Amino acid sequence: QVQLVESGGGLVQAGGSMRLSCAASGRTFSNSVMAWFRRAPGKEQEFIAAISWTGHTTFYLDSVKGRFTISRDNAKNTVYLQMNSLKPEDTAVYYCAGREIEYDISRYEWASRYAYWGQGTQVTVSS
Repeated sequence: QVQLVESGGGLVQAGGSMRLSCAASGRTFSNSVMAWFRRAPGKEQEFIAAISWTGHTTFYLDSVKGRFTISRDNAKNTVYLQMNSLKPEDTAVYYCAGREIEYDISRYEWASRYAYWGQGTQVTVSS
């Protein structure tokens, strides 16, 4: 059974930092794109960041560029999201996602392209 388990969420003040982790089990994602999405209260789910299987290529939502960094450790089958300079509008449930198809980075921002999802972790940024 494939599982993605997020951790690291919680409450932080505006301007603070937080690091999310997503540990995968049940299959290796070392050849697959991994991504982070979020869903804020009353809003649709949105793409945040994606990373290629090598980790050499990354993509970001414009509003998080320069503040968030996605990375991965294939030896640990884990992907990370370092979030700095957090704002109240970053408050959301954050989900990690992994692709089933390997070596495919097309439409990385489409949630429908990801077969595996974590349960989500709440990030709350207070003003």
